[in-house]
Amino acid sequence: MCASTLLADLSDSKNVDKLAREFPDIDILVNNAGAIPGGTLLNVDEATWRKAWDLKVFGYVNMCRAFYALMKARGRGAIVNVVGNAADTHDPEYICGVAGNAALTAFSQSLGCVSAKDGIRVVALSPGPVETDRIVTLMKKKAKDRTGDENNWEDLRKPLPFQRCATPEEIGAMAAFLASPLSGYTSGSVVTIDGGLSARAGAF
Repeated sequence: MCASTLLADLSDSKNVDKLAREFPDIDILVNNAGAIPGGTLLNVDEATWRKAWDLKVFGYVNMCRAFYALMKARGRGAIVNVVGNAADTHDPEYICGVAGNAALTAFSQSLGCVSAKDGIRVVALSPGPVETDRIVTLMKKKAKDRTGDENNWEDLRKPLPFQRCATPEEIGAMAAFLASPLSGYTSGSVVTIDGGLSARAGAF
């Protein structure tokens, strides 16, 4: 099996439409973007909010709209929206992401609760911190804001479950499972992989 790559700015809906025309026969759509920066309400400006949401929120919505229609015409398909547990943990220092992830979680549930009639499954995958370059950048920013030294970022992993972030492979394995026939009766659900972070968020 070979993979094809296509460079496109999916914050522009015209590119989403072009992508759907070029790949009309896909059975699985996985939306995954990490475009939302950290920051509080007072230090994330409007332009940043709009740019981040154009890709992660409206990008997901537009991708689902385009490919759902194609899947519906064939009577089958699976959509996995990789969202994030900020919708549950409500970190005020990631407020733009909290709001965006909450919107996408509700969107996925709303679409997935009726998609079975079209032969389509829609689920949300909600990871906690994942050890990627992006999360390291966010942790460095948070460490610098708190201590003045971004090199203290590794200390932010100590309070995490198992004292670490999830690995990309752990998230990828769950995405593959949710898209597969092994998860053929799952739709309108949110699967959280965060070591229990969001489950304990309301306990303190």
